[in-house]
Amino acid sequence: MKRKIVLVISLAVGLVAAVLTRFYISAKEAEVQAQKDALGKRYGTIDVLVFAKEIPGGTVLAAEDLAVRRAPALGLRGQALTRESIQDVVGKRTLLGHAAGDVVFWSDIEGGDPTVKGLAADIKPKMRAVSINCSGAASVSGMVRPNDHVDVIGTFAFPGADGKIRNGDIETRTILQNVLVLAVGQTTAKTQQGQGDLERGYATVTLEVSPREAEILVFAEQMKGRLVLTLRSRNDTWYERELPKVDFEKVKAELEALNVERQRRIGGR
Repeated sequence: MKRKIVLVISLAVGLVAAVLTRFYISAKEAEVQAQKDALGKRYGTIDVLVFAKEIPGGTVLAAEDLAVRRAPALGLRGQALTRESIQDVVGKRTLLGHAAGDVVFWSDIEGGDPTVKGLAADIKPKMRAVSINCSGAASVSGMVRPNDHVDVIGTFAFPGADGKIRNGDIETRTILQNVLVLAVGQTTAKTQQGQGDLERGYATVTLEVSPREAEILVFAEQMKGRLVLTLRSRNDTWYERELPKVDFEKVKAELEALNVERQRRIGGR
């Protein structure tokens, strides 16, 4: 009898909790919708393009990948693609993956807005463009292209108290991972489409980074370190956590283990 009472009470408590949770969610949804309605009344609304489903990076967009959603114009007017732009974006490739419902911006599309000139139009909000000296082998034999994604690796020499540099004073670190390339030399995605061939012999690569990341890159160059780019697959968004610094002792200690692991991966293909 007691077990039945406990079971009934448990079911009742669970039911009440579920009802309260649903009321809370409904209240929050109503609150969000009220805020959207208020913004719409104050600033007006526009019909923007959104991704109709989850879209992986590098997808060539078709009409069924896109939908139209009415949204408050604040922060979107002049930035987001609208209903009238759907034919301009069909057949273009996305730079990164997007969730269903994400608003479509020209900065999400390879080549950017074809009607707008200049690099500034290709930079996403809250991001910056910074150029680093990186040519030849440091930019994968000069084969890095606009809209590629790269990791930035730096090697630095730190002199000892006597001003001399020894093996232990040189170290290499991965500074940034999965960084978008905006331009190589003077060639951007838009100008490359017009020229056909990639600019040869460029000496700089322009990256899209946050303001804090820009400071790190500028500091790294001022340290007279050597910056090298490693090229990623466009579909690879993997972030490697806790990459260690590499110095002479690290190479000696882990070289054998790294080669064993590499052979294991090759054999497992």
